[in-house]
Amino acid sequence: LLGQLWFWQRVAAWGYPLAGNPANSFFYLLTGLHGLHLLGGLAVWAWALATRLRRPHAFTVAVELCASYWHYLLGLWLLLFAVLTSSPQTYQAIAAFCGLR
Repeated sequence: LLGQLWFWQRVAAWGYPLAGNPANSFFYLLTGLHGLHLLGGLAVWAWALATRLRRPHAFTVAVELCASYWHYLLGLWLLLFAVLTSSPQTYQAIAAFCGLR
């Protein structure tokens, strides 16, 4: 996360500010969501460790919830990657499905 913040500063210093154009905004949005997901995952991980220290018998549930969180995010990011790397026809179908065409 610190590396991401550092890189945002570098990108802005190179002349690509957040409000520079839609592509810049999209870059910051996607990387910002990535950072939020990492923060959420770290919070769940910390909760699982705290559960282990307080109630060792409940550790299994905490680990299962933590694993569910990370697996959900993996699926979400893989789906997002598939959509972003798909063909223009896919974008047109999505736009039609959302009522934008």
